[in-house]
Amino acid sequence: MNEYQIEKNLTVQSKRRSLLFVVFAVVLLVSVAVNIMVGTIDISFSELFKIIHAHDTTTTNGFIVWKIRIPRTIAAVLGGAYLSVSGLLLQVFFRNPIVGPFILGISSGAILMVSVVMLTTLSLGLTALAPFLTTISALAGAYAAMTIVLFIAAKVKNTITLLIAGLMMGYMCHAVTSVLVAFAKQEKLKMFVLWQLGSFSGFKWSEIQILFIFGGMILILVYALSKPLNAFLLGEAYASTMGVNIRVFRFFIIFCSCALAGIVTAAAGPVAFIGLAVPHMTRLCFVTSDNRILIPGAVLLGAIVTGLCDLVARLAFSPVELPISSITAFFGAPIVISLLIRRKVSV
Repeated sequence: MNEYQIEKNLTVQSKRRSLLFVVFAVVLLVSVAVNIMVGTIDISFSELFKIIHAHDTTTTNGFIVWKIRIPRTIAAVLGGAYLSVSGLLLQVFFRNPIVGPFILGISSGAILMVSVVMLTTLSLGLTALAPFLTTISALAGAYAAMTIVLFIAAKVKNTITLLIAGLMMGYMCHAVTSVLVAFAKQEKLKMFVLWQLGSFSGFKWSEIQILFIFGGMILILVYALSKPLNAFLLGEAYASTMGVNIRVFRFFIIFCSCALAGIVTAAAGPVAFIGLAVPHMTRLCFVTSDNRILIPGAVLLGAIVTGLCDLVARLAFSPVELPISSITAFFGAPIVISLLIRRKVSV
């Protein structure tokens, strides 16, 4: 293949990826609009436009749009984007296509620490600090679980052993959580059970701001690491020759991945399979391992998939709302299995 043909192929690939980004952006906007319009009370597009333009919160439909559906939709979109990037980072870090926040026990660690706060600390009358305490505890739990997994990873070289260790970590966290639940007071138990089901409902604008600002800063940092991530794919030795400080790089990857998974878990409860399935879907769509493309691609695709899953969770058996993880697992598990079979990915 001569130089002209190589350049032509690269141009075609670049145009195709640019078109995909445009398509995904349009699909995301459409899915956001549908999420806001459809529900127990349907709202037409023209009425939605009037409500948003006038910033109407006085009418029934205006209240539903501004106080319930828009915050929920934004939370689902942001949560999906953050979990997808968290999963992508873990898959690059461990060079393994079937790892994710749930598989390695990171989400389970976050759940355990949140349960400790909800079932014990908040009983002491610190309800006003609940959002802050749950966020901090989720991050602490995620980092603690990741530290243990990294310790095990340093001792064993077998990937399957590492994955089993991650699963066992999840089971242990679940066991401790179950013990706490057994001794919890009834009113605190109800709050925890509702949170543990996983849902993007009930978000306030103040919580959306925290989710957006904190997660947005992490995403900017992740994208700044996209070139070192590409070098890391070729091995630590190669990355070092390219000027990557491996210790600092590892720290930031762990920090970003756990922070993204932890903040979503604290805010919405457990949301399974997004961090595992969406990175696969992104690679399949963009046909590349370049993280400068995969990171924004995972953001868009994760937002779309999670937004649609949240819509299904709301409407499938309305007025009963399904846990978001039941929908994400229902769609995510077959996707991962089919991708692994099609691409013959080995662990």
